[in-house]
Amino acid sequence: MTDPPTGASPRWWDFGRLLEIQNVGLNLPFALAFIFIASKGVPSLATFLLIVIAFLAARNAGHSFNRWADRAQDAVNPRTQNRVLVTGRARPEFALALSLASAALLIVAAYFLNPLAFYLSPVALAMVYGYTYTKRITAWTTPFLGLVEAIVPAAVFIAIQGTLPLVVLLAVGGLLLWGTAFETIHSLGDLASDRALELHSLPLLLGVRRSTYLVPVLHAAALILLAAFGFVLGLGIAYPIGLAAMAVVAGITDYQLLRNTAGTPVAFRRHFLMSAIYLVGAAVAVFVA
Repeated sequence: MTDPPTGASPRWWDFGRLLEIQNVGLNLPFALAFIFIASKGVPSLATFLLIVIAFLAARNAGHSFNRWADRAQDAVNPRTQNRVLVTGRARPEFALALSLASAALLIVAAYFLNPLAFYLSPVALAMVYGYTYTKRITAWTTPFLGLVEAIVPAAVFIAIQGTLPLVVLLAVGGLLLWGTAFETIHSLGDLASDRALELHSLPLLLGVRRSTYLVPVLHAAALILLAAFGFVLGLGIAYPIGLAAMAVVAGITDYQLLRNTAGTPVAFRRHFLMSAIYLVGAAVAVFVA
């Protein structure tokens, strides 16, 4: 959907599309889940708000920079030809300024969280900016973007506890694989345009069939690592039940994708549901079980 709904302001609608606000539900539930897990409940209001601000600032910096850097490629990709920088509904200078402002906001939020979060904030920014250029040079851009998504649990634990317990690396690994599976699915929808633009992705390297077989393997391995993370922390029964529900949805989704490789939009949307399930399972495990 590219046109604003009836009654919506076109200017604000375009602003939201520039920042991909419609996709915030893909990752924010994971961030909230790890906030509850890391704090064993709810942190102070100030800490909670600073983490959410830092999360949104990081994704906004990455999305607006990506739109700025990719505007020429977006103009020839049928899926992205209606983006606001391509159509002139927003100026490239605005997108770049917004990205830099968001990056500054992330650094400020990290400063008020704790020293380690502040010192590592440039690393997070290097990762969210780096994706735009990795897809120009290597097929490993797909797992690289998975790695960008995987910094969420590490960043949250550092923000709340001021340190990074080794057990959190299980969650980092889980989200790395989960994000790589999602980005592989997403890349399947851009094969023709990526090939024409000489961009890179795992589906272009491996081919469609091998990529669709890889996705369930990545999903399964991700869920195993997330289960190990919950087991080591002693999370309640609701946590593995949530993972089991995610496994059911992932299994159905992956089976349908194997049968119809054109079904990437459905598989894309299912990840919203699975991230919400993870949040519910983690929240119940922390607050009830």
